[in-house]
Amino acid sequence: MFFLKNKTEIKKLEYINKLNALLLHIIKCCINIDIYTIELEEIVIKFCESYKVVPTFKDYQGFPHCLGISINDEVIHGFPSYRQVKEGDIVSVDCGLMKDGFHSDSAFTKYVGSDITDSKLNLLSATETALYKGFEQLVVGNRLQNISRAIYEVAQKFNVGVVKEFVGHGTGFYLHEDPKIPNYMDNGVSWLLKPGMVVAIEPMFVEGSDEIYVDDNGWTIRTRDGGMAAHFEHTIAITDDGPTILSKM
Repeated sequence: MFFLKNKTEIKKLEYINKLNALLLHIIKCCINIDIYTIELEEIVIKFCESYKVVPTFKDYQGFPHCLGISINDEVIHGFPSYRQVKEGDIVSVDCGLMKDGFHSDSAFTKYVGSDITDSKLNLLSATETALYKGFEQLVVGNRLQNISRAIYEVAQKFNVGVVKEFVGHGTGFYLHEDPKIPNYMDNGVSWLLKPGMVVAIEPMFVEGSDEIYVDDNGWTIRTRDGGMAAHFEHTIAITDDGPTILSKM
């Protein structure tokens, strides 16, 4: 599925993405030592009730929660639970909302504690830098490969691994739309970027090997070698005047 959005539709997408940004800001502030991750799920439920929006991830293809909360070696799709956040943890949170048929999608990673190791700092810096380097390439007339190349070059510069099995994507009327946007260079179809495209860029980088596996719960993706993982994501509209981050406060 591929859909160009008009200005009115992009405005509606901006509204739901700004709400998502507010929710993620609240969650980020609440992620501290000893909080149970299920408490973050409860925040989402109350937020959605207050703003009369739908948590998109809940029951999406069978996913059982509103949030993806992934800690340390968990890349994405971690489950909220009665696990407590500890000093030194890296916590990634992925969330989407929906209102009137318009979807948002965004993610961040937070280090919990005061003294971060060089390796963890390098990983978080690389992943967030890659997100914004990819954003810079969302210019009408560029191609998807420009985005993938920019993201992958950051990974090489920071000497981190790139998770290849999961990629960025179009979004808006559905949570996941075409085109797929790899975080590495591949030889697939490289779409021409056009005004009205709305995409979610989401680099997923790891400390060591890029090999991953699926946890016993059937959802959570972990690094094979136990290395730390980070994930940042924004939903972005491509316009004639340049790219606009919809999911940023």
